[in-house]
Amino acid sequence: MLGIADSNSIVAIQLKKAINQKGLKQAAIANKAGYTPQELSDMLNGRRIMRAADIASIINVVREFGIDANYLFGIEKGA
Repeated sequence: MLGIADSNSIVAIQLKKAINQKGLKQAAIANKAGYTPQELSDMLNGRRIMRAADIASIINVVREFGIDANYLFGIEKGA
């Protein structure tokens, strides 16, 4: 059975990279996606599982910043 960090890993890693590359604020992404900054931080650091609905909410927000959903799943290079 996968642990929380393992199940979140690719999306969490890619989202962290994209946030850094684009110079975004994690708190702004969290708020726009309907989460507190702590909730998003917990997801990105393996303390809370990312459900499909969570990932969908995050994808809808990061698209506004030119981040493709495929990038979050490690399918495409660059954010």
